[in-house]
Amino acid sequence: MGHGFTRSRNLLNRLFLRLAPRRQISTANDVLRADGISLGRYDRMPVCRYRLGAMTKDKTQSDPLASYKIGDPEEFARNVLKAYEEGGRAVTQLLDRSDSQMTPFSAASEMARATETISSVYTRWMADPSKLVQAQAELAGSYAELWNRTMQRMLGIEPEPVIEPAPTDNRFRDPEWSSNPYFDFVKQAYLITTKWAEDNLAHTEGLDTIGRQKAEFYFRQLSSAFSPSNFPMTNPEVMRETMTSNGRNLVEGVNLLLKDLEGSGDLMRISQTDLTAFEVGRNLATTPGKVVFQNELLQLIQYSPTTDKVREIPILMVPPWINKYYVLDLTPQKSLIKYAVDQGFTVFVVSWVNPSAELFDVTFEDYMTQGLLAAADAVHRETGLEQCNVLGYCVGGTLLGTSLAWLAARGEAPFNAVTFLTTQVDFSKAGDLLLFTEDEQLDNLEQVMSERGFLDGSRMANVFNMMRPRDLIWPYVVNNYLLGRKPFPFDLLFWNQDSTRIAAACHAFYLREFYNENNLAKGELKIGGIKLDLAKIDLPIFTIATRDDHIAPAESVYIGARMFSGPVEFVLAGSGHIAGVINPPDKVKYQYWTNASLKPAKLSDWIAKADEHPGSWWPYWIEWLHGKSGNWTLPREPGETLGVIEPAPGGYVQKSA
Repeated sequence: MGHGFTRSRNLLNRLFLRLAPRRQISTANDVLRADGISLGRYDRMPVCRYRLGAMTKDKTQSDPLASYKIGDPEEFARNVLKAYEEGGRAVTQLLDRSDSQMTPFSAASEMARATETISSVYTRWMADPSKLVQAQAELAGSYAELWNRTMQRMLGIEPEPVIEPAPTDNRFRDPEWSSNPYFDFVKQAYLITTKWAEDNLAHTEGLDTIGRQKAEFYFRQLSSAFSPSNFPMTNPEVMRETMTSNGRNLVEGVNLLLKDLEGSGDLMRISQTDLTAFEVGRNLATTPGKVVFQNELLQLIQYSPTTDKVREIPILMVPPWINKYYVLDLTPQKSLIKYAVDQGFTVFVVSWVNPSAELFDVTFEDYMTQGLLAAADAVHRETGLEQCNVLGYCVGGTLLGTSLAWLAARGEAPFNAVTFLTTQVDFSKAGDLLLFTEDEQLDNLEQVMSERGFLDGSRMANVFNMMRPRDLIWPYVVNNYLLGRKPFPFDLLFWNQDSTRIAAACHAFYLREFYNENNLAKGELKIGGIKLDLAKIDLPIFTIATRDDHIAPAESVYIGARMFSGPVEFVLAGSGHIAGVINPPDKVKYQYWTNASLKPAKLSDWIAKADEHPGSWWPYWIEWLHGKSGNWTLPREPGETLGVIEPAPGGYVQKSA
């Protein structure tokens, strides 16, 4: 294996040298030698005659690596040295942070779990040597085929690629990943290797469901981390930027890294957007309204009407408490709240408090009684109605589903119709989040929370990012730290980074009872001594799942939707957990599917008979909601009965984590 690796490395070196102008290599070597690095005996080869343009059929083709020439070698050397020095300071800070400690969801603890899991898989591979040798031979054959086709390209022939990235893989968008044989070779070698590993993992015997899911998760972490797009010398865009800017991008990248380190809490937080571009109440959460009720857990916001008549029955929106409510009220163009108000509905929304250590003993039941049900009671008192419609999003939806089962058991009916957005009530297919709710991890997490009284928002944010590392981690590492560019302003990502703390007692109950034990779906969950049964919920329900959801998988949402006894309108929307929900009608970006029947036991069978519709699901939901909201009546101004505490968005949402 060592000889083969050396041979492959030498072949790669020769390929790179054949593509590079001699003057460029000499200049690069001068800089590299200053840091004790040399390209070896190849640095004196007369490679200028091997330029790509001379080897292709089109003799006039320009040199694709011309943009990689260093403009000012002295400035380049200074910037590389500065980036090296500052980078050392950044690494020292990283090693001193809790990220490197064995705490729940830290990089160190996850690396330990990944090592343990992958070692277990490798041991299973080694248990069948003949099968392993065959797999390695197949991999070597793929490498040989890639090398042969690369040599054909060098001779002016254009063969088909051995493998191509998926259309949704944005890592290899730069044209030179395909047009330049060097980068194309590196890209395809990476894709071949990751596909080989995934295929072998899929055929690994002896793994139970959780074990296989865990192995797939950590393989995905490693394959995302080792993508050639994450390294300067194998990313054409980074190489171009480094050469053309004389290394200034590396200096800027280290500065941005140090800034992120200084601004991070317990765990490292990579900036995903320009945090200075947005401000809650200025260009986010600007729909006019008033806070009309509050207690230690929430503020209740009522929004000002914009139509000359409104539907009689109002709607109460319950967002997740692990994030801030204004995901439903981003910019005016993306605000579901504003859209509903403009369609003639009286809208109330819960703005959860950002809990401090004083609320460590607040329970899940408290979030139900003093939270959701207290808000519903305030809506009833403000409007003078005995019932309102209600919407729950994600964890807010799980809280709502639990509350509905509790109310049904008590014979109470404060709600008229229900909307669930990407909500799970059955957690048997809850996806990769199940990997973070094993007994040992929960014990460790509860110990951390008991010391502070809450879970720091950065830990949950890290978990969500790890579930999609290719999209939520590495693109920002490349953009910020390698290209040296500030992240682009994006309202959804600003909200995503505006995390909240989570009350310890409530979170521990939620993870154990719902994720770990799945007691609500089993009919074994008790709240206030009452055993809950989802089948007793017979209200009209509209539930949205999103096709690419990594937090509340569509299959999981579908299973839960079939557990209610009332009429259920299930809709599948395109995109993921956030973008699939916040999908305004004026941007025909995604699609949605409808099917009146929930008889199919599997979501795939439901989809096979569903009708696809272009655009947003919002108008479809509004039409359903109109039918569940009574007659038209005069508009209501906020606080006519309860009074006004302060203008929206209120003080609770302004508290940082």
